Amino acid sequence: MNVADIRRDFKILEAGPIYLDSAATSLTPNQVVEAMNEYYFAYNANVERGVHRLSQRASEEYEQAHRKVAGFFGANEKEVIFTKNTTESLNLVASGLAWRPGDKVVLSLLEHHSNFITWLRARDREGLELEIVRPNREGLFDLADFARAIDRHTRLVSVTQVSNVLGSVSPVAEIASLAHAAGALMMIDAAQSAPHLALDVKALDCDFMACSGHKMLGPTGIGVLYMRAEVMDQVEPLTIGGGTIRDVSIDGYELAEPWERYEAGTPNIAAGIGLGAAVDYLQKIGMENIQQHEALLTQRLVEGLYTLRTSTSGADVQVYGPRQAEQRCSIVSFNVKGHSPHRVAAMLDEMASVMVRSGHHCCYPLIKYLLEEPKGTVRASLYIYNTPEEIEIMVATLKDILTIFG
Repeated sequence: MNVADIRRDFKILEAGPIYLDSAATSLTPNQVVEAMNEYYFAYNANVERGVHRLSQRASEEYEQAHRKVAGFFGANEKEVIFTKNTTESLNLVASGLAWRPGDKVVLSLLEHHSNFITWLRARDREGLELEIVRPNREGLFDLADFARAIDRHTRLVSVTQVSNVLGSVSPVAEIASLAHAAGALMMIDAAQSAPHLALDVKALDCDFMACSGHKMLGPTGIGVLYMRAEVMDQVEPLTIGGGTIRDVSIDGYELAEPWERYEAGTPNIAAGIGLGAAVDYLQKIGMENIQQHEALLTQRLVEGLYTLRTSTSGADVQVYGPRQAEQRCSIVSFNVKGHSPHRVAAMLDEMASVMVRSGHHCCYPLIKYLLEEPKGTVRASLYIYNTPEEIEIMVATLKDILTIFG
C-alpha cells in the first residue's frame, strides 16, 4: 500500500490540510468524481425507464453498482438497497417491520443518534420495550450483558460495530448469535466499520446492515441497506411509487422484486455509480492493507496523546476508549481538561491545518455517561490517506497548545 500514490488521488490534499475528520465524511478520490462526471457527461438518463441507448447504459451502470457493493459485503445483489445514508437505512427497518405488542429492541449505549432516537420514536409509536446495554469506560462489552438483555420477547438487536466516539470494536457476530438463539433479528450499524474493515454479512450472520457512502470514499447522498433475503417479506418499503411496483390496478398493486421495491422514484443515479467506483478503489488497495495501515496510525496517535496526559504546563489530556489499537478502529477521542473541545479543535486548525471534529458527535447518551461535564470531545479519525508524519504534527501542535494554555 503506497500512501504517497494514494494521496495523489485526492485533489483536496494539494492545498495542504491534515484531514483527520473521516469519521464524519471521508475525502473523495478523483476516480469517484470522474465516474460520476462520466454519467452526467456521457449517458445522463433515467434508469429502468427507457429503451434508448442512454437509458440502457445508465441502467446497466446503476445495476452494476449494486452488484459491486453487494460483492464488497458478501451479499446477493438482490439483498442490497441504495438509500440516502445510514440514517435512512435504519429508519426503513424501524418503520417497515410489523411490530407486535410486547416486542423488545435491544440497543447499546454506544449508539449514534440515528440508531438510538429512531428506536425511541418506535417505542413511543409502537409501544416497544427498549433495553440499553452499557459498555465499560473504554467502550468494550461483556457478552454476558447482552445474553441477559436478549430474551424471548426480543424482536430485534441493533448495535453499532464501531463506536463513532471511542472507535471501540464490538463483537457483533457473537451478539448476532445470541440474538438468533433467542429468535430475534440482528441489525448492524456499520457506518464506521464498512470503510475500514473487511465485512462479510454472511459471516457476521446479520439480518440487516447499514452504512453510508460518504464515509467510505463515496459521494454524499448515497447509503446502503443490506437486508437478508429471508427477512425481506417482513419489511414494508418506507416509500412506494414509481419504480417499486410490478403491476397496478384500480383495486391494488403488486410490489416489484427486491431491490427495486425499496427504491421509490428516480434514485441518486450518479451517487450510486460513484459508490460503485469507491468500492472498486477500496478493493484495489485491499481492506486488509487498509486495516493494517490504520492500526499503526491509530496506535501511534494513542501513544502520542498518552505522552501528553500530564504536560509540563500542568494541562491534563484525557484520552477515551481502548488503549490497544486492536480494540479500536481509526477513531481517537480526547479532551484537554478545563478547555472546550471546540477551542482545541479550532486551534489545531489555525496553528497547523489539522482538521478534527469536536462536540457530542451525535452521541449524547454516551457522552453523558463518559464525562462529568458533557461538553463533548475532540475526535481525530484516520483513513487511508493519512501518514505518520501527520500524526506527529498533530501531537506536536497539541503540545504547543498545552503550553499556551499553561
